[in-house]
Parts: sequence; structure tokens; C-alpha cells
Amino acid sequence: MALFEPVFSALNDAGVRYVIVGGLAVVLHGHARLTADVDIVLDLDPIAAGKAMEALKRLNLKPRAPVDAGAFADPHQRQAWISEKGMQVFSMFSTKNPLLIVDVFVRDPMPFDGLWSRAETLQLGGIKVRVASLNDLIAMKRLVGRPQDLLDIQALKAIKRERKRDPRA
Repeated sequence: MALFEPVFSALNDAGVRYVIVGGLAVVLHGHARLTADVDIVLDLDPIAAGKAMEALKRLNLKPRAPVDAGAFADPHQRQAWISEKGMQVFSMFSTKNPLLIVDVFVRDPMPFDGLWSRAETLQLGGIKVRVASLNDLIAMKRLVGRPQDLLDIQALKAIKRERKRDPRA
């Protein structure tokens, strides 16, 4: 997970609102499993999205698609990617470390302000990060419904039951 710390440090330093979702969120909630990338939902306000892309570019992250990362900040461009290419995430990779992959949702999987307000603040190394709540993560995984998502849902429900039994968990 140390691989992803610079990403969140850069976003935090830029004052960007983001929520971690996907496999890393499952791991941060306490279920040990492998994940190859980090999935992030950003505040898609054009100014905020622009700050996020600048922060990620400073880490030498490049888009997988042959586009300028700055175009992500333009809501019309994102909509075109969704309509014309079926894009769901804007994938970026590190030119210095090919194992570092960041997938940013091109549209909110659920209203961002609600996702943000329900997110938990957790520690990743020495960095505070916002992670989707268990309920939001379960809802998102249910929508996708791949075999790994179904396994994650079972694990997340078990974590919820454990937290109800022992709120300190």
C-alpha cells in the first residue's frame, strides 16, 4: 500500500476532495486481498478536477488513453469519452513504476457530496485518506457485480457485522 501513499499525499497537498473506492477501499476497511490499482472518485468540479490532474501529473502519472490529462477537468470532454468510448474510468500509470495505476471515475457512481460526507477518514501509512463507507462500497460493488465484487460484498458485510458486535473493531 506504500505504493499509493504518494498519490494521496499529492491529492491532500493540492486540497483535492477524493474518496477511495474499489479494492484498496476493501483492504483499508480490513479485508486482506490483492489489488492491482487504486480507484478514486474525485470532486468533478472543473477547478478541483484540474488541481487533481496537476497533482497526479507531478507524480509522473500519464493517461493510458492518448489524451492530455488536463482534458479530464472539462466536463464536456469527459461526457464525450463516456458517450463515444464507453469510458468509465480515466486510467493513469506511472512512467517510473508501471505497478502504480490510478483509475479515476469519469462520472460520479453516486452523488459525490453524499459519498464524501459518509466516507471514513482512515490512515494509510502516515497519511489520512477518505475511504468510501461500508454501505457505499457495498452499493457500488453490487452495481458492478463481477465475481470479485460479489466476494468483496461478502467480506464487507462480515466487517459490518463485526463492527456492530465490537464498535472498536
